[in-house]
Amino acid sequence: MVGMLDGVAWAAELESVFARVAGRFPRADLRWRMRDYLRGLLAPVARKNGWQLAEYAGHRTPDGFQRLLNSSVWDADAVRDDVRDYVAERLGPGGVLIIDDTGFIKKGSTSAGVGRQYTGTSGKIDNCQIGVFAAYATSRGRALVDRELYLPKAWTSDRERCRAAKIPDKRQFATKGELAKAMVTRCLAAGLPAEWVTADEAYGQEWKFRRLLEELGVGYVVAVPKSQQVKSLAGFWRIDELIAQAPEDAWQRLSCGDGAKGPRIYDWASAKLPAIGFFDGDTPTHNRWVLARRSLARPDEIAYYFAYAPLACTVADLARVAGMRWAIEECFQAAKNECGLDEYEVRRYVGWYRHITLAMLAHAFLAGLAADETVKGAAETTPPAGLSPSPWQRSAGSWNISCPTSEDTGLILEITH
Repeated sequence: MVGMLDGVAWAAELESVFARVAGRFPRADLRWRMRDYLRGLLAPVARKNGWQLAEYAGHRTPDGFQRLLNSSVWDADAVRDDVRDYVAERLGPGGVLIIDDTGFIKKGSTSAGVGRQYTGTSGKIDNCQIGVFAAYATSRGRALVDRELYLPKAWTSDRERCRAAKIPDKRQFATKGELAKAMVTRCLAAGLPAEWVTADEAYGQEWKFRRLLEELGVGYVVAVPKSQQVKSLAGFWRIDELIAQAPEDAWQRLSCGDGAKGPRIYDWASAKLPAIGFFDGDTPTHNRWVLARRSLARPDEIAYYFAYAPLACTVADLARVAGMRWAIEECFQAAKNECGLDEYEVRRYVGWYRHITLAMLAHAFLAGLAADETVKGAAETTPPAGLSPSPWQRSAGSWNISCPTSEDTGLILEITH
């Protein structure tokens, strides 16, 4: 009886998802083809390529699915917006928007954006496409909400090659960081109720990315490399050298969230940075922080972060947000393993976006079901001479980074790249 009820809930929720996006497909045959494709992505099909999805749907050939992805008239960006809104409704407000990229290993040289480039998927330089993604995560779950295909300069500088892959002429070269900025801006402008943004050091080290988030009024905790500089008129440090000066009692043991084996416990050190009057005005609403996470088992393994957080936030809040970054890796794994995110056979630009968007919709559907169950269950430098040996000072119960300057100079401390 429980299984029957679960099946009824599954079917009802899937019908509500179909109804949500149906208007994006102007013809009835397209709507039915979309339904069959989505059901196939959710089905226990060994490999979710065109032939096996067609066989599961009872089609004689995959031609209909190929037309759905490559030549039919429908707007994948509009469906993307539906996915984002659905995820926001199912997972609730107050979440974290997470930015990361993943690779899709490919053969040949004709798939849009393909080339030899590094991907964490294989941990090496490989022939692949790279997609930059945004995920939204709350205590109720996580799901992918946006995507962009990265096009290397070898592609964007060759317009004939682009046209052969149906890449629009208006699509010019954009770095992964620029794609990330566009997605964050789009998500927040559309009303995604994210209170935080987090990303790995590939994105966190970009000053323009961090500054955009500050201008948008959203908090962030972003990873940065150990060589990242913290700079002021009075001195500057590599972040690893700055953290190395932290007093031992600046470290505290905190969980950054639950993992597969229970709470993920690390030692954390943090310090607030002085406000930047040019950006923050006379009455700042946020603090900037430096943050470090140290492994208990391997104390020499330290990760570094910059943060921008409302005044009332604590180190525990920052640790929690930093820990949420792993949620997008879980999204990639689930969407690839369960929804065929990486098993497409399309080569054209539009086909990539359409398949990826429908796979995101399938994954969002699973995240929505899981959310219901959750609710039911409940550069190296030497500091200038004359400075204090350590810039770490305790004030009002928390650690701050400060350093002495002459009265007429004043201190302006900023995070630079």
